[in-house]
Amino acid sequence: MSDDSELSGTVDQGAGSNPFKGYVVAIGASAGGLDALERFFQGIPDDTGAAFVVVQHLSPDHKSMMGNLLARHTSMPVVTVEHDMHIETNRVHLIPPASLMTASGDLLRLSPKNPRGLTLPIDLFFSSLAREFGNHAIGIILSGTGSDGTRGAVAINDAGGFLLAQEPETAKFDGMPRSVIATGLVDAILPPEEIGPRVIDHIHQTPSPKVRQPAATLEIDRDNAHEEVMHLLQHSGGIDFREYKPATVMRRMERRMQVRQTPDLLNYVRLLSVDRGELATLRRELLIPVTSFFRDADAFEVLAETAVRTIVADHSGTQPIRVWVPGVATGEEAYTLAILFAEAFERARRWPNFKLFATDVEPQNIEVAGAGVFSEAITAEISPERLEQFFIKRGNHFVVKTEIRQSIVFARHNVLEDPPFTRMDLVSCRNLLIYFRPQAQERALRRLQYALAPGGFLFLGPSESIANLHTDFTAVSSKHKLYRILRHVALPLDSGSSPRARHALTQSLPRTGMRSQGVSTDAAAIEAAQGLLMHEYAPTSLLLNQRHDLLHVFGEVGSYLRIGEGSVSLDMARLLPSSLVSVAKALLFKAARDRVPLRSESMSVNLPNDRVEHIHLVARPVEPQQGELHLLLSFEPESAREILTPSDVDVPRLPAGAARPAIETISLDRETAQRLENLERELAATRESLQATIEELETANEELQATNEELMASNEELQSSNEELQSVNEELYTVNAENQEKIEILNRLNADLDGMAKAASIATVFVDEQLRLTRFTPEATTLFKIREGDLGRPIDDFTNLLQYPEFMPELKRTIASGEMLEHEIRAVNDRFYLLRVLPYAVRAGESRGAVATFVDITTLRDVEQLQAVLDSLPEQVAVLDAIGLIKMVNRSWRDFEREDSRPSVAEAVVGSNYLEVCESRVLAKDAHAAEALVGIKTVLRGESSSFSAEYAIESADGRRRCLMYVAAVDHPTASAVVSHIDITRWSHDGDE
Repeated sequence: MSDDSELSGTVDQGAGSNPFKGYVVAIGASAGGLDALERFFQGIPDDTGAAFVVVQHLSPDHKSMMGNLLARHTSMPVVTVEHDMHIETNRVHLIPPASLMTASGDLLRLSPKNPRGLTLPIDLFFSSLAREFGNHAIGIILSGTGSDGTRGAVAINDAGGFLLAQEPETAKFDGMPRSVIATGLVDAILPPEEIGPRVIDHIHQTPSPKVRQPAATLEIDRDNAHEEVMHLLQHSGGIDFREYKPATVMRRMERRMQVRQTPDLLNYVRLLSVDRGELATLRRELLIPVTSFFRDADAFEVLAETAVRTIVADHSGTQPIRVWVPGVATGEEAYTLAILFAEAFERARRWPNFKLFATDVEPQNIEVAGAGVFSEAITAEISPERLEQFFIKRGNHFVVKTEIRQSIVFARHNVLEDPPFTRMDLVSCRNLLIYFRPQAQERALRRLQYALAPGGFLFLGPSESIANLHTDFTAVSSKHKLYRILRHVALPLDSGSSPRARHALTQSLPRTGMRSQGVSTDAAAIEAAQGLLMHEYAPTSLLLNQRHDLLHVFGEVGSYLRIGEGSVSLDMARLLPSSLVSVAKALLFKAARDRVPLRSESMSVNLPNDRVEHIHLVARPVEPQQGELHLLLSFEPESAREILTPSDVDVPRLPAGAARPAIETISLDRETAQRLENLERELAATRESLQATIEELETANEELQATNEELMASNEELQSSNEELQSVNEELYTVNAENQEKIEILNRLNADLDGMAKAASIATVFVDEQLRLTRFTPEATTLFKIREGDLGRPIDDFTNLLQYPEFMPELKRTIASGEMLEHEIRAVNDRFYLLRVLPYAVRAGESRGAVATFVDITTLRDVEQLQAVLDSLPEQVAVLDAIGLIKMVNRSWRDFEREDSRPSVAEAVVGSNYLEVCESRVLAKDAHAAEALVGIKTVLRGESSSFSAEYAIESADGRRRCLMYVAAVDHPTASAVVSHIDITRWSHDGDE
């Protein structure tokens, strides 16, 4: 476990405080992401109250159409981010091409993208979002290649945010989704169309209710539930999270409760009891591996210049340099230290034996760290020189080179429970202690202190301190928490485990001296007597297996064994005094090989209280009826040989009549000399063979070295080209997807234009700046002799029916000046057209073309001519349709309306119903009104071809007589013509 602060789940309210209180949904996508983004936004309403930020790999060489394309699938406004743009709710923010983006408060800040190096914009934005918004950050990884977004997703999860990934089977490219899923931290894996509703559920979910203080029963239930969670975690993973800070543990549990939508802790306990997958997820959440290479670069630089350089310079060469990294997480810190020591060895031109122990309590972390495979995100943490020297590029990942990996031992270890390592020159425990309770912190620090060799260094995280141990250390760098030990501390025997574990261990140990009540007292007395005889007369002995591990002790062995400093071991060579080890090994080896007992010559051994005793070592093979061979090593004092016969002492009791084997006393010097002679002969032969092999290898090595240099140079060029091609390929795929979408839109627009042109039935021709025909409508073929195969030919190559010789010059003038021209022209077929010539350009600043439209206005001219004829008549004329609506009137009718003061008559205008006018109450008083109404209806219904009636009216000129004549019209738009003729003069002539 590694983290900078246990408060990572809260929103940072530091400099530039963040007034934005809502959720920020960050979506990372690359190749194939356009389709996934469209499907995602189709499931998002426009009033979520959250802000959406899309971070995609875009080509810097092409204008992105992403905004226009996404706007078709969401009703939220879609904007391209500008520097220092404010984050707003219910809006989609798009990263612009060739830019990197970070969140700072409620601002989105841009920086230029490195055109040459590998950049990871999704990781960068996700990490800044986690830092600024904490548990209000939501990260989504959609289709894409590579592993961009994986490290940023881990940061969001560590901050308490919500993390989702596209289901790999639904992605066009599954590299990015699979990479983030492999972390085991993704809260939901769904198709894109289902991610949106899941995000809405998370945003609008009500927080779990807090436990009310007055209700004692609820408090008890909560305590029991919390204890049950701790029990389940300890039972499944062997980790006692009671030693961890309750606030940190509870915050992680509440986050999982929110993700699984469980209302309270009791229901969550029930879920953990039946769902082992959730239990494993919770354990990983509590042990989240948030770390990186050279985290806090200044601190590691100080470490390299002080501790690492001092350790390498002071190393004597007899013992290996030992380093311990507890809580190693996924291994970045361990590999960082190994790189620093490798660089220090290179500078010093000496390569001592180096061993780094990297431990963690979570087996999955150990497995990941031991593999030494990291995503391309480490390019932002490690310099190109170090990447080239210590890593191998394989696809989208970097693999630690073998020489670095072999110097590290990864192992599962609980710093609070298991015995610590010893004789360490450096212990690096960064950002682990902050998760522990104070008592556990002190216990862990004591273990780290015990692990250090005299003069060793302790390297802690920025939020940790040595607290009560300050008198045992001196500060090398207080700012970067680097200390050097002043004095060693002894670790109590019971400090190897927590009080809870020690209590369990005590309960599990068998109680010696207790016997079954069924055993007879005689048998007990016999056993006691045998023990007494063994103690009084048998020599002190050790029972060993074939690997020389101690299995059982006979007699008082304390005078002959030594327990040295370091980890506990049962190896005989670690327990015996150094003066006896070589002799004992020789005796045991030969006794096991020849299956005979052997005795050494007299030897002196220093006992406690400055006493010296002369003893013989006796090795006997012990071969049980079943099982492997064992060895018995006895310490026979010289004084005992003067009292006891060899047969009484050296061999076990044999059956009566059996011959006792004599124990051979071997001379160690003679055996050693013979052994040396054999070894020298073997060594001489080996040297000759080795010399010949070396010569062959040197020759082959020179050739391989030359070949390797060429391959390395080629490999570097290929790797660089591959990275550039891969980046370009992703960007081109994104551009291609946008172009495909754009082509589809253009196809639809083209179809719409064709349909509109056909519906309008207007002859139209398009020409470019050279008057070449580029497009025309079907109606244009009635005026120009053109066909589909004529596209691209000059328009003046074709004959036309226009009686307008200025048509070609006007086209040229419009293209040159950009002005619109409009004329009414006549064609050879006696049709009249309204000609409009308009300029057009595909893009601003490019050469212009022209479009000419020919609107047939022949019918309009006929109507105008008919209107002119009607206006020339002195009679009042109106044209009615089938229901009596007035469609057309002449000038005399309009003049009469203006002169007549009767309002009802004035209503007889174009668009009004003449029958309703006749039925009005004013005209209804006239005697002729009813008769006229009936006559008009008869003509409109087609029952009569005409109708006429005389009537008299009063005017300013006196009484006049008029004739109404209604005639039927055979036309689709008109049914009758009504005319009013003044016949006053004719009436007077008749009277005369």
